[in-house]
Amino acid sequence: MPAFCKFFERYRIMKVLLAGHDVVERLLPLDECILVMRDTFDMLARGEAMLPLRGGLRQPDGKGVLAWMPAYLGKERLIGGKFITVFGGNRDTHFESHQGAVLLFESENGRLLAILDAASITAIRTAACSALATDLLATDDSSDLAILGSGTQAYMHLRSMRVIRNIRRVRIWSRNAEHARNFASRTSREHGIPIEPVSSVREAVTGAHIICTVTSSPSPVLLGRWLTPGAHINAVGASVPGLRELDSEAVVKSKLYTDRRESLYNEADDFRIPRSEGVIQDSHLVGEIGEILTGKAPARQSRSEITLFKSLGLAVEDLAAAYRVYTKAKFTDEGVWTEFNKERV
Repeated sequence: MPAFCKFFERYRIMKVLLAGHDVVERLLPLDECILVMRDTFDMLARGEAMLPLRGGLRQPDGKGVLAWMPAYLGKERLIGGKFITVFGGNRDTHFESHQGAVLLFESENGRLLAILDAASITAIRTAACSALATDLLATDDSSDLAILGSGTQAYMHLRSMRVIRNIRRVRIWSRNAEHARNFASRTSREHGIPIEPVSSVREAVTGAHIICTVTSSPSPVLLGRWLTPGAHINAVGASVPGLRELDSEAVVKSKLYTDRRESLYNEADDFRIPRSEGVIQDSHLVGEIGEILTGKAPARQSRSEITLFKSLGLAVEDLAAAYRVYTKAKFTDEGVWTEFNKERV
């Protein structure tokens, strides 16, 4: 290795990367992140990753939550996690509802490698996971998309669905009709396809091939009686107890998949409530997305089946996405590299 390369590598080793949202977005394009998530789910299914359930601290005034999600990736020899605040009231401000940092450490000596913007990591990897699930479970000719919600994840899911399917029609519903209209106007110009704001969820999902629910609703917005045979659903917005986007009939009618069964059983009211009602059992889960990749679980078996991916969001997804940004940034002029770790003398 040339001397200047050795110097460059040592310089990077002894410094920590600070990567804001602009750096993350440049170095983690959606199509690339989908492939990263595919590898990550495969590792998880093969037992090469570890992660406890997420923890959290709610402020006494109930306004916001501090949440933490630690994980270990054995193949990449990484440990770390995500610390975020969740402030639902931010929808009426200039701030994202989810803000924080992903901390990336190597697992040999415990050295901090990078501190990255959590909001952009979360937005990109969540949409990438839904895209992977859609690619595995939706019919190949799916072209009609319904999005319930009009925030950051609605925008990211529109982009990610277009990466893996030839989307020709989109309907958008939001509790705030003005938000839906603004979303449709902006994204129609950007993507060059018809994007229609609609006044009801039923109007949005009737006949839709792919449905993405990306709301923060505490009660169901998507009802099973509205679903069209052959549809695929990405249920994304309700990732903690107390939130629910699907009614029990929608879950009962669907072949159910998730990112991780332990998270599903403990954190997903979309699943836990119908189970408590006795209309489904744990065995209603067909498998994890990673188990489809490893052949342990079947994917769609017929064109008429309704498939459901219940996304909870995992710390291993954050670590894998962060590591991709870090490895690319090491050999570019992206981000800020700063003295942080003290070298032992």
